[in-house]
Formats: sequence, structure tokens, C-alpha cells
Amino acid sequence: MSDPSKATPEPEPFRVPDGDLDDLASTLAKTMAEVRQHGVILDRLGSEPVSTHQPTADTSTAGADKAAAPASVFILALGGEAYAVELTALSDWVNHLFLPVYGREISTTRPWCDQWHEHPEAVARLHALWLAWQQLTDAEAGLTGPSTWHRDHLDQALVHLRAPDGPFAACTTSPTRPNHRVLATPAPELTGATR
Repeated sequence: MSDPSKATPEPEPFRVPDGDLDDLASTLAKTMAEVRQHGVILDRLGSEPVSTHQPTADTSTAGADKAAAPASVFILALGGEAYAVELTALSDWVNHLFLPVYGREISTTRPWCDQWHEHPEAVARLHALWLAWQQLTDAEAGLTGPSTWHRDHLDQALVHLRAPDGPFAACTTSPTRPNHRVLATPAPELTGATR
């Protein structure tokens, strides 16, 4: 039997100074958002169909590579379940990262619509912005990747999205009286054969 006086003492509890708690909470929130985003990306990658195309003897390898490659990752090129999955992932990014950081006050000169996902132009612009964010915030993008994203992608997207005549122009800008309306688009031009 061991001597109780020689037992290893309990370690002292670790205490974080109160002044550092805000930084710790901020870091934890940012880490949790990144983990959520990685989970969304992994879910999306796991749900993509696996190509079962088997090249035949008379099929060139270039043709097989082209058939196996996805047609587009842009949300407007997707349909059905693939569109829904991508919109869910985009919504997570918009709601948990984009709006908390870049969603400035709503006004008539900077409108925003809580139902942005029903505005096709907004979905397209936000998705393009998110794709660029994924590429330019990756470690492989280098240290200037985030700066490039802000300068070349975010600033331009915000100018168009939040413009007084942008996709949210018909939506009420008052948070106490929300109103949502998708503006009509021009009718397609009829060709001579269909007149």
C-alpha cells in the first residue's frame, strides 16, 4: 500500500485574468464559426455525387477527365438538391460570419433584406463573394489573401448589394417594419420565330 503523504498533490486551478476574458470569448466565437464553416464544407463535399463514368477502350483520357470534372461550382449553375445544399452552406456563412462582421446599419442609402436568399442577384453576388473568401482565406493563399479578398471582392460586392438601386431597393429598410419585395426583371426579348 502506498503512503498517502507521498501522493501527487492536486494541481492548482487555472485562472484567466478578467481582462483577457473578452479576448478569449472573441477567439472562441471565431473558432466556433470556423469549425461550423468547415463542417458545412465537409458536408457539402460528402454529398457531392461520385462519378461512376468508366472510360471505354475508344474513349480518350482527355474526354474522361472532362466528364469527371464538375460543370460549375457557382450556385446559379446548380439545381434541385445541389442548389439547396449550397444555399444552406452559403446562409451559414452569411449569417454567422458575413453579417456579424460586415452587416452595417440598414438605411435607405444602404438597404439590406433579411430574405436575401429570395433575391437571385443577391444570392449570386454573395455566393461569388463566399467562393472567393474560401479561396483567399485559405493558408495556401498566403498572408495577403484576406487583404486581396477585401479589396478585389468584398468592397465591390458591397457597393452593388447595398446600393439604393440594388437588389434590395424595394425592401423596407426599417427593422421595425420589415417589408420584402423582389423587383421584376425585364421580359426576355421575343425572337422572330416565336412572334
